[in-house]
Amino acid sequence: MPKISSADFSALISGKKKKEITHLALPVTNNDGIEIAVSQSLKREIEKTFKISLTDELAKVGPAFTGKVAEILEIPLLGDEKKVSRIYCVGIGERSPQDLRKAGAALGRKVKASNAQLLTLCPSDESNALTHLVAMALGSYSWSEKSGPQPETPSFFISDSYRRVLKKAEVLISGTWCTRDLVHTPANIATPEWISGQAKRFGKIPNVSIKVLSGQGLREFGGLKAVGNSSTVHPPRFVRVSYQPKARTSPHVVLVGKGITFDTGGVSLKRPYDVMMGMKSDMSGAAAALMTVVSAAELKLPVRVTALLMLAENALSGTSQRPSDVIKHYGGTTVEVINTDAEGRLVLADGLAYADKHLDPDYLIDIATLTGAATLGLSRYYGAMYTRDEKLAKNLNRVGDFIGERVWHMPLVDDYSIALESDVADFNHTADKFAFQGGSITAALFLEKFVGKRRWVHLDIAGPARSENDAGENPKGGTGFGVRLLTEWLTTL
Repeated sequence: MPKISSADFSALISGKKKKEITHLALPVTNNDGIEIAVSQSLKREIEKTFKISLTDELAKVGPAFTGKVAEILEIPLLGDEKKVSRIYCVGIGERSPQDLRKAGAALGRKVKASNAQLLTLCPSDESNALTHLVAMALGSYSWSEKSGPQPETPSFFISDSYRRVLKKAEVLISGTWCTRDLVHTPANIATPEWISGQAKRFGKIPNVSIKVLSGQGLREFGGLKAVGNSSTVHPPRFVRVSYQPKARTSPHVVLVGKGITFDTGGVSLKRPYDVMMGMKSDMSGAAAALMTVVSAAELKLPVRVTALLMLAENALSGTSQRPSDVIKHYGGTTVEVINTDAEGRLVLADGLAYADKHLDPDYLIDIATLTGAATLGLSRYYGAMYTRDEKLAKNLNRVGDFIGERVWHMPLVDDYSIALESDVADFNHTADKFAFQGGSITAALFLEKFVGKRRWVHLDIAGPARSENDAGENPKGGTGFGVRLLTEWLTTL
């Protein structure tokens, strides 16, 4: 993860940090002419330090540099050993959160490609500075298991004037970065046992506790066992991660995360086979839930937060569940299995029922890469959000728009519940896709049966949890979606 440090601007340029800094980044707007979007006093200090006129340097470029969002102009600084080697002028558009994210991410990728150690000057507004810093760091993300030297992790320096937002920025960056690392780790390493071991490491954080169940400890978790017992080498785990601040015990938020470490589809084998290439990321929900609790603890939020990680591998073996099997979930509800490739809702149902019975949550949220159907209308940039609580939905929508992890409020259509009727059990766990469409909706309706009367939200992040290419703050592969959304939402409670 990149390191972010703060200090007085003059000290950064002339003090002991000077030799570590190779580049300076300045935000630029174009409102009837290109302008450096920093205070006049800071602009004068920069020009005095580097013995240049920024206005003149920009004028030399002419119309080639328009200052549009995410456009970057390099100004080389030569002939003076006290100077950094380059100034980056970065277009930030109209300073909207979306523009600042695009600009920050573009700058982060530029820094990563050049191995620069960057001093960045953010827009002066604190919320804008936070948006810019987080996007910049996340844009510099990389992950590789290649042999040989790895790319150098960039360092970012910021002026003391942004110190107040630095801690929050670091936590949001760290939470998302660690989630991405977990998601990118291949499934031969990131087994249920391995992920539970990673979770235990966070038990050292003050007010955080970890509980892991396996083997006979899972005897009541019928859904988790039905899915996870397909892998005798990597059996399932239930991990409870709790943050309980000393000063306050309410509200209590419980997050239930789908943690399928690899999904073959089971007996209902995925096809075409190349769909499986991304299935190591089917534990993205559990990773996001884990790191949201860690982020809340790091920020010392006055909110009690618990994550339930439902960890299993959906393998194909002689112990795999079968279509037409009937399983008993936590709490006693029976379900007829229709399609073993709809395994995520089976493990989530156990977690939701456990939370309702034992944890008395004020808010109950599940997060999962659940259905391909969710991507049909929303594609890759929005998560599907299901809840009957309009106030809660509006708050999550607002937070998502601000933080850059957007969700769309989807309908829970009661008429579709007929698709879940079973002749032999309390419910089918999925509709017959050849007889009934709306797979994302029917999945949410199934999960709702396990939440009691709780204030509940289902987040289907099948679209935004993975990116097919480098785009904005997101790398190709796992994006870490959900950590920033849920952490920022917790700050509003």
